[in-house]
Amino acid sequence: MNQPFLIPERRRWLIVAVIFFAIVFNYFDRQIVSILKPMLKEEFQLKDDGYAVIVNIFTICYALMYPVTGWLVDRFGARLTMFWGVIGWSVACIGGGFSRTVGQFTFFRGMLGAAEPTNFPAQLRVITIWFPGKLRATANSLCIAGSSIGAIIAPPLVAWLALKYNWHTVFFVAGIIGLIIALLWISIYKDPPARILAESTESKTETEAAGFKWSQLWKTQSLWGVLLIRFVTDPVWYFCLFWLPGYLQEQSGLSLKEMGLYGWIPFLVADLGAIATSAWSDRMVRKGKKPLVARKMMLSAVAILSPLCAFTPYLPSAFSTVLIFSFVAIACLSWLFTISVVVAESFPSKNVASVLGIAGGFGAGGAVLFNYVVGQLMGTLGAEKIFIAMAFLHPIGVILLWTMIKPEKPKNRIDEQLILNHNE
Repeated sequence: MNQPFLIPERRRWLIVAVIFFAIVFNYFDRQIVSILKPMLKEEFQLKDDGYAVIVNIFTICYALMYPVTGWLVDRFGARLTMFWGVIGWSVACIGGGFSRTVGQFTFFRGMLGAAEPTNFPAQLRVITIWFPGKLRATANSLCIAGSSIGAIIAPPLVAWLALKYNWHTVFFVAGIIGLIIALLWISIYKDPPARILAESTESKTETEAAGFKWSQLWKTQSLWGVLLIRFVTDPVWYFCLFWLPGYLQEQSGLSLKEMGLYGWIPFLVADLGAIATSAWSDRMVRKGKKPLVARKMMLSAVAILSPLCAFTPYLPSAFSTVLIFSFVAIACLSWLFTISVVVAESFPSKNVASVLGIAGGFGAGGAVLFNYVVGQLMGTLGAEKIFIAMAFLHPIGVILLWTMIKPEKPKNRIDEQLILNHNE
């Protein structure tokens, strides 16, 4: 490795770059099936209900394993957990390419769902111990920006590979790229030296060794606050991912070609906006705001954008819908990015991966419930009521953020500090 990258302050940005590419292909891999849906239905002689089973197997495995992978990161560290997670989802992709029956293919999609959550608890653990509060939100947003980039590059790249070669090739290429990323990760990542670790925890009152036991976490108010926030706000982002493209074609009149030309715009705007809002919250920290307060202020400000979706049914064109949802997507992704940083500011470093894992599972659960409701009621209630309901979700998140989230300290640590103060 080049000598400059041995300097910790530079190495941490190289680590961020590797995590970014890992998240890009994390999202690329999960998007393959939706893009190849007609081809796979013909290959495996599936109807929509059979296709739904494959998607649900992935989602259920993903939701169930999210809390488990958070515990694994806190127990065994980010280096090994993320390495084996990337290996796991890469093997799942390659297995999907080799599949010849729907049973085989479904098994490997479940394996993909079980392996992919490792990325995000590991990423948060790395950001928490490698970056101080004044840089943490920016570094976190640069990592997670890979999610939208993956969603942006997947349609053209998957289509090109499938049309030029075949659908099996798409899975093989995705798996091989994942194996390369795993090797890069295990070669580059190291835990931070003591000086960097001390800088990253300077705004916290606990030592790196302190932390909650798993059972103690569930007794903290902030954990339940984070869970509720993810449960009510994640569904808006999932709507952007899974329902907006169809709405633009079926209700707003975009052709498939026009969808390819313009449908990616909200995701790009969301990425740029979320990185900018994260940098803004870091700037407030550098100017003297407490890190947790800075995150709350920023999230409260961008939540104003989310209710704009209520105007969607009354907009004159598809392009105005794209514009509105570009702003809504900024709010969604800013919350998705920075709620992870809120976890890092509120909990001991030893627990951040577990908390994010549990919260990610709740967020996926909220999305599954919301997707079911939208699917059942979009035609009967009408889009207007769905959009009005979504308009209230981020404001509810703001209330939960200010009333339930606070710095959480392990009880044994507090007792030790009281004894120390008494002796003094």
